[in-house]
Amino acid sequence: MEETRPYVAWELVSSFMVDVFKAYGVPEEDAKICTDVLLESDRRGIESHGCNRFKPIYLDRIKNGTLLPVTNIEIVKETPTTVVMDANNGMGMVASYRMMEKLIEKAGEFGMAGGAVFNSTHYGIAGYWTTMAEKAGMIGISGTNARPSVAPTFGVEPMMGTNPLTFTMPTDEDFPFNFDCATSTIQNGKLEFYARMGKDAPAGLVVTRDGSTETDSGKILSDMRAGKCALLPLGGIGEETGGFKGYGFTAIVEILSAALAGGPFMKGLSGKDADGNNTFYRLGHFFFVINPEFFMGLDTFRHTAGEICRGLRASEKAPGAERIYTAGEKEHIAWQERKDRGVPLGEAIQREFIALRDECGLNYRFPFED
Repeated sequence: MEETRPYVAWELVSSFMVDVFKAYGVPEEDAKICTDVLLESDRRGIESHGCNRFKPIYLDRIKNGTLLPVTNIEIVKETPTTVVMDANNGMGMVASYRMMEKLIEKAGEFGMAGGAVFNSTHYGIAGYWTTMAEKAGMIGISGTNARPSVAPTFGVEPMMGTNPLTFTMPTDEDFPFNFDCATSTIQNGKLEFYARMGKDAPAGLVVTRDGSTETDSGKILSDMRAGKCALLPLGGIGEETGGFKGYGFTAIVEILSAALAGGPFMKGLSGKDADGNNTFYRLGHFFFVINPEFFMGLDTFRHTAGEICRGLRASEKAPGAERIYTAGEKEHIAWQERKDRGVPLGEAIQREFIALRDECGLNYRFPFED
């Protein structure tokens, strides 16, 4: 489908977002990290986690006191190959960046490293962190828990988050193997994107208290907050289409995100206190880095991974299918299409940018205002 939204230069959007973060109290270096994580989503075409979430997930939470703009990271425990960090309810993206810096250094020396962060907040796309490892010639693995929105198989109550389980691996191609997705059928950010665009969600992604489904994106979001419906794990309702597999992966991420650091989990991540007032989300993230040089070498790994990906894409296609993709390829294509054009911004985000500029007293003019 042809893009009808106006494109805005990457440099302009990046500079603007950094300045807004700074106006909200985020230190400049941290603001640059957070902005890059958000824009990386849009570079990859993952619009559910890019500019679309700038205001509602970060700025609004700073304003309502459930996210602290200054991230005071405390290292609770550290060994030659492991780190546990307390993010103290600061920017999850900043804590994750500092964690990956440490783990990449450790894996460079010892071959493997793992870390866990607790008392954190939304950390953007998980693939950003695993790609940091890949850029260093290593394998990255990460996951995070989130506010409860997913029901277990045969259940209707939101108990766990959308809980991405993400891997990025080096290849000898122009892009890595990058598998970055939720363990639920859909994530909150995609529903928020649909709601902004005035689109319904596909049927069969949500279960209501009476066991039926619903498709109105805005209503799903409000009903989830009220506990009236829940997202489904990958595979959908029941066991026949493999819903128990998605349920298992979601639970794995919940356990690793909470138990490695002894942090809260499930209903403890609702962002509400006992009286229903807004409070910190206190999320947990986990990260693992593996250095192929400690196995049969990076070149061997890259070549083998590339051969596997090429073999998959060259296999026989289903009737009517144009092509077969491997993980990370569509994101690479999105970047090739967008790198010289900029960020496509819909009307809702355009209005937010103008309002934020005026609120913060910044001197910007956007091309969509002409």
